[in-house]
Amino acid sequence: MVNLLRLLGRRLIALPFMAFGVTFLVFFLMSFSKYDPAVAALGENATNTALEQFRHEHGFDLPWWEQFWNYLVKLCHGDLGVYGVGKEPVSRRVAQAFPITLQLTLWGLIIAVIFSVLFGVLSAHYRDTWVDQAIRVLSIISISTPSFLLGVLLIYTFQIKLNLLPGSGPLVDLLTNPYLYFRRMALPAFALGLPVAGQLTRIIRTSMVEELDKDYVRTAIGEGVPKGVVIVRNVFRNALITPVTTLGMKIGYLMGGAIVIEVIFSLPGMGTAMFDGINNNQPTLVQGVVLVVALAFIVINIIVDLLYVLINPRIRTV
Repeated sequence: MVNLLRLLGRRLIALPFMAFGVTFLVFFLMSFSKYDPAVAALGENATNTALEQFRHEHGFDLPWWEQFWNYLVKLCHGDLGVYGVGKEPVSRRVAQAFPITLQLTLWGLIIAVIFSVLFGVLSAHYRDTWVDQAIRVLSIISISTPSFLLGVLLIYTFQIKLNLLPGSGPLVDLLTNPYLYFRRMALPAFALGLPVAGQLTRIIRTSMVEELDKDYVRTAIGEGVPKGVVIVRNVFRNALITPVTTLGMKIGYLMGGAIVIEVIFSLPGMGTAMFDGINNNQPTLVQGVVLVVALAFIVINIIVDLLYVLINPRIRTV
């Protein structure tokens, strides 16, 4: 508990500095955009006087560090800016899109964990047999197949050829109609989670094999403890330390992959919002999406660090 609280305290202290760094980087990179909010608001036929007046009234003629400070002040009040001709708030679009990206990331993570644990344990238990070899081949295939390509293959197979699962269409709420919700989320979740499952399967298999070869396992089995009990109570828990660490790094990959998968499967998440912002030359929307995703990644990694300490209580230096 002491280690957990110490780690939590350090991460909470570092969180504002990391958030500031991410915000600064995103704002600095987006400042190179050729987007002119004055032209977007007044039109290309506006006079230079009108354009200059608009920039002065909204602070766009200030040095970029002053603009960054004003952006920080607005950000602290939950204002991510506006986009489009109708001046729609970016925060509203993010609030609608972000839960969908989180849901897709969560289901992809669940699929990755279930498949990797199942096949990783089976591969280690039946190592050097045909079962182990078959699982190795499947994991290599899944690792070698990018999520976007796997998504296209899934759409072609299950929507076009077999007509079993939809690859596009509206997304209903989970509580409204769970059946239609899972039918709509099944293909993108599998496309997102299977490549990660292949990587984690190999890591879990290696960790399990290393634990099974240790002396305490042979001693426990020699004293009459059933092998299954030893695997569940001791081997599996000790072998999870390395996979959980890897999984923490893969969460960022899952969230980034979800942005691409959303575009392929027409899900109205952060990826679609970013895609619309790029296509329609709306850097404020792109900036808001990137910032929220980056901050979410920081928070999720803090949670993973805490989970790592819970799984491995032997850690004394965190």
